[in-house]
Amino acid sequence: MRRTLTVTVIGSVMSVLDVTIVNVALRSLSESFDAPLETVQWTATAYTLALAAVVPVAAWAMARIGARRTYTTALVLFTLGSLLAACAWDAGSLIAFRAVQGLGGGLLQPVAMTMVMRVADRRRLGRAMAVGGLPILVGPVVGPMLGGWLVDAASWHWIFLVNLPVGLVALALALRLLPRDEPDAATRAAARLDVPGLLMLSPGLALLLYGLARGGERGDFAAPGVLLPALAGAALTAAFVRRALTVSEPLLDLRLLRDRTFAAGIATLALFTCGYFGSALLGPLYWQQERGLSATAAGLLGAPTGLVVGTAMQLAARWVDRAAPRRLVPAGIALAAFGMALLAWQTGVPGVATWRFVASAMVTGAGIGMVLMPTMTTASRDLPVDRMPAASTALSINSQLGASVGTAVLSVVLGAAGQDPTGFRITYAVAAALLALSALPALRLPGRRRP
Repeated sequence: MRRTLTVTVIGSVMSVLDVTIVNVALRSLSESFDAPLETVQWTATAYTLALAAVVPVAAWAMARIGARRTYTTALVLFTLGSLLAACAWDAGSLIAFRAVQGLGGGLLQPVAMTMVMRVADRRRLGRAMAVGGLPILVGPVVGPMLGGWLVDAASWHWIFLVNLPVGLVALALALRLLPRDEPDAATRAAARLDVPGLLMLSPGLALLLYGLARGGERGDFAAPGVLLPALAGAALTAAFVRRALTVSEPLLDLRLLRDRTFAAGIATLALFTCGYFGSALLGPLYWQQERGLSATAAGLLGAPTGLVVGTAMQLAARWVDRAAPRRLVPAGIALAAFGMALLAWQTGVPGVATWRFVASAMVTGAGIGMVLMPTMTTASRDLPVDRMPAASTALSINSQLGASVGTAVLSVVLGAAGQDPTGFRITYAVAAALLALSALPALRLPGRRRP
């Protein structure tokens, strides 16, 4: 298990760091390519869309060529995409190469989660998932600082070149340490790709996420360029759901939702990630627009919250191995919602002390750490081994959708309420309400302590 965790943590750190580093460097990229910021922002959008398109094939790929080969393929794609992005000559080429990165990044998370689930002792799955979640601690804390330093001290090329040594080390360790799990001939023959399902789900998710992202940026979901892609994506996704519940070998096995614990975990995470990831845009905007701080200073003020999230996650994910999830997870939700409500109150107080705002965010972070990884662990702990790939893929898609919906909703709320103290207060209050709503499905998680 230690070998698998070592490899997956290094690969995940690379992908998480890359997202946070690129976000810090968007303005520098805009200046370097002499392109509008709206165009350069497509470097982030292209990554997300490629990720959404490739995640659905993760379960099939693992059944067809094995988790080890799928993971090494993802590492090669991500590392190659990083090299190409560093060599980009204009905004268009950078956007295309970021899509290559997204193809690799989309496979890394679900495949890594599957491999950890397979090798971990079910009684200690929480501990294994806690170690696997270390990138969640490292990324938000180190990414903004590293990205700012690389851009200021060197050039934008290094925000991508920094991935090369990490990717090569991760690839070498994967080839050396990961156990061979090549499927036999019968398994490969049975793993047929659901082509109609793929043609529904992958473009459906991409179009839906695109529509949500554009609607959030514009603060208007009625524009044809927003509404039509979103509706088309929703229709394709709905068609896939219908197909997945009727065919014998769907691309993604949605029958997992018949398991009460898995369904409760998925519902909890969907609402919780809406509130949590959606609110991530508020802190940097508040510090820069209302308090006049630089982007680097705003990133540094967010570092304590990242540390608290990671620390709480390490403790809670281990605790869920012996505590009742129905007690632990709702308690974390209550703490996160309380901290978010404090943030709503703080933003409306003129000249509020910096430490009070940061302390409120840290309270939210403690609750977040008590919810995310423990809920994932609880949702998947009792599933059969052969359903782990489908479960990890479903959890990854659920997180992407929740984050995109939350970001779009809160962007629209902030735009409508106004980017002033009142607007931030209202938007933080909506985020707190979304977090609180996730307590309803969380109360359907198992109520007994595991033996």
